[in-house]
Amino acid sequence: MMTTLQTVQIPVRGMTCAGCAGRVERSVLKVAGVTQAVVNLVTSEVIVSLAEPVSLTTLVEAVEASGYQVPLHGYDYAVTGMNCGSCVGRIEKALAQSPLVISYQVNLATKQAHVQLLAGADPEAISQWLTEHNYPSTLLADNQRKADDLNSRQAAEQAQLKKQLKQAFLFATPLFILEMGAHFIAPFHAFLERTFNTQHLWYVQAVLAALVLFGPGREILKIGLQNLRRLTPDMNSLVALGTLSAFSYSLIATFIPSLLPEATVNVYFEASAVIVALILLGRFLEARAKGNASDAIKRLINLQPNSARVLVNGKALDKPVAEIRIGEVLEIRPGERIALDGVVVDGQSFVDESMLTGEPIPVEKAQDAQVIGGTVNQTGSLQIKVQQVGANTVLAHIIRLVEQAQGSKLPIQGLVDRITLWFVPAVMLAALLTFITWLIFAPAPALSLALVNAVAVLIIACPCAMGLATPTSIMVGTGRAAQLGILFRQGQALQNLKDVQVIAVDKTGTLTEGKPQLTDFAVTNTQQEDSVLAVVAAVEQQSEHPIAQAIVNAALERQLQIPSISEFQSITGMGVQAMVDGQNIQIGADRFMNSLNINTDEFSEHAQQLGEQGKSPLYAAVDGRLAAMLAVSDPIKTSSKAAVDHLHAQGLKVAMITGDNQHTANAIAKQLGIDHVVAQVMPEGKVEAVKQLQEQYGRVAYVGDGINDAPALAAADVGIAIGTGTDIAMDAADVVLMSGHLTGVINALALSKATLRNISQNLFWAFAYNIALIPVAAGILYPFNGTLLSPVLAATAMALSSVFVVTNALRLRSFKAPLAAL
Repeated sequence: MMTTLQTVQIPVRGMTCAGCAGRVERSVLKVAGVTQAVVNLVTSEVIVSLAEPVSLTTLVEAVEASGYQVPLHGYDYAVTGMNCGSCVGRIEKALAQSPLVISYQVNLATKQAHVQLLAGADPEAISQWLTEHNYPSTLLADNQRKADDLNSRQAAEQAQLKKQLKQAFLFATPLFILEMGAHFIAPFHAFLERTFNTQHLWYVQAVLAALVLFGPGREILKIGLQNLRRLTPDMNSLVALGTLSAFSYSLIATFIPSLLPEATVNVYFEASAVIVALILLGRFLEARAKGNASDAIKRLINLQPNSARVLVNGKALDKPVAEIRIGEVLEIRPGERIALDGVVVDGQSFVDESMLTGEPIPVEKAQDAQVIGGTVNQTGSLQIKVQQVGANTVLAHIIRLVEQAQGSKLPIQGLVDRITLWFVPAVMLAALLTFITWLIFAPAPALSLALVNAVAVLIIACPCAMGLATPTSIMVGTGRAAQLGILFRQGQALQNLKDVQVIAVDKTGTLTEGKPQLTDFAVTNTQQEDSVLAVVAAVEQQSEHPIAQAIVNAALERQLQIPSISEFQSITGMGVQAMVDGQNIQIGADRFMNSLNINTDEFSEHAQQLGEQGKSPLYAAVDGRLAAMLAVSDPIKTSSKAAVDHLHAQGLKVAMITGDNQHTANAIAKQLGIDHVVAQVMPEGKVEAVKQLQEQYGRVAYVGDGINDAPALAAADVGIAIGTGTDIAMDAADVVLMSGHLTGVINALALSKATLRNISQNLFWAFAYNIALIPVAAGILYPFNGTLLSPVLAATAMALSSVFVVTNALRLRSFKAPLAAL
């Protein structure tokens, strides 16, 4: 029995480290029907996989039960047909059944409905839902969701942190100057002693520190203490314990000094305030860096314009994209971005598709050509009939794939999660042991030294760096991949792709163009090429065979006038013949020519060359005399040879698995230098071939584009679908190459290795930082050289460690594709 998984993405506010992620995941996993819950710290959301329908409200409650908020957005809808109380009841029932709605209020007096959705959900879906339930609705304009909702959320987060940061430094700076300036600047110290009483200065410091802790630092303290009460301490808990310990100790020293030994009456107000200010600085820099990390998603979202010109009765009217429906015709002027997927009904132009496929050369578009929303029209004007809108467009599908990949976890992340689960309690224990050890063994003032070092241990520990090490690199790596036309449907494919030993490829549509073309055409000395091709195309036009269609297309591409025919006759197993302009035209293989006693020796050498290339020559005779030899085949893509050579240069084996005949397969393999050939296999045979390659070589990546490739794509360690292929193939694959060229495999391999290398660097830094500096903060160097780490320096190191990890991941944005120019 097959289980269908549904995926739900829920934004979560307040998560700062891997410990936070673990709490949210564990809480959501307790909900019946949930099979997987994965938190993406970079986008601040949890991705939930369901084996059975689960109320969105239940999932939101599970997230909030873990101590974090789910941001909601309210939208107002004008509802048509709401005239009485029973209408209200029916509308409420419809909203209650919607899988998107968290809560709702229906107002009969205003004939409006106010609906709460998850931040980032599509409000137009509710309009459509109510319309389907016989109450046509319109989203009110003042609540129109912006296309760059992700950008808005991140901007709001950065604005809030910036405000808190300004407030923190406003009060922490004079506090730091008062305390530390007196220590390092003798004249300033003398000035303070002459002008102010020490006790009065401590009062001022207490007020300034309180303004920082309970103003901009209030949220940190609140979340940290709440998690302590739940026995689920996190990064905020460490900061709360450290700063409140230093602040409380200083308050006692200031107002009840009799409770402390005389030698230990010191204040650390500046430490508690500056720590909060530095942590807010780190989070602000981190938020800015994470905003850059999600640039790929923002760019994809911004590819779709907000409005387009719709042709109505021959007139072009501007209309919001959200209101455009399938079947409407759009007018696209030169230089404009195409709003939605569709087909060209009028006009001719070149379209830049590089932002989606990674291919730099514009593609010619004429009548009946398909166009993709988000691409840019260049030279001519086009009229396009809309075929897909909303979530069904190619661009929306790409965005979903990228979000899905960015939210996934690599196997190594499981180990990191298990470590960070116990990291914060271990740090708290280390701080307690540090305090006790210094209290017992330290020289006077032991209590002050014990407090300072325990606070330093609490503050310097950084689980955030460990939690961000992997997801940030995945976020940037898969985003950069999308810009290159490589879509990782699963983040795990990044890790698996790095370890493959053999690349298995389908022939048709992957190594070759996937459609027959007239590749060879030669005429005898007494004939003209265009005139012969025209009469041959006239005869072949009567057939629907792909070879015949390829000949006709070649004639049309040359803009030849195809004459009319009479007396058409198809001779089974031989060929075809007809009368064209009074001439008897006969077309077929060499056996047909032999039966007509027509000698083909003139082309024998050329025919032998075609046979070595896996092509079968055809001959054309005019009035019983040989006129031409031609061959139709599926030509090899220009990029395939370079791609195979590059794979060999990396030490990889290349195998070809095809349903085509052995002779043709061997000929193509010889031209491209392919190592292993499996021909004349059915779809299930391709799966068996993949398994044999796995046994012989190890990990296998399979590249294909057709429906018959789907089983092999699923069986391989990494399935790679050519984006010009079928939806079934893309759904079965782990990676999708939008460009349709094998060179995308090279770029995907290189990006996989670069991303995994970046993750290794981040993890090494995160673990090395904590392993090295926590003992230093505890005072392990003190017996040897008297070194102690100030809590302020500890806070600086901690704040910068997360920034380092995110900044290092951002280097992937400059990744250069090895074969970008092909």
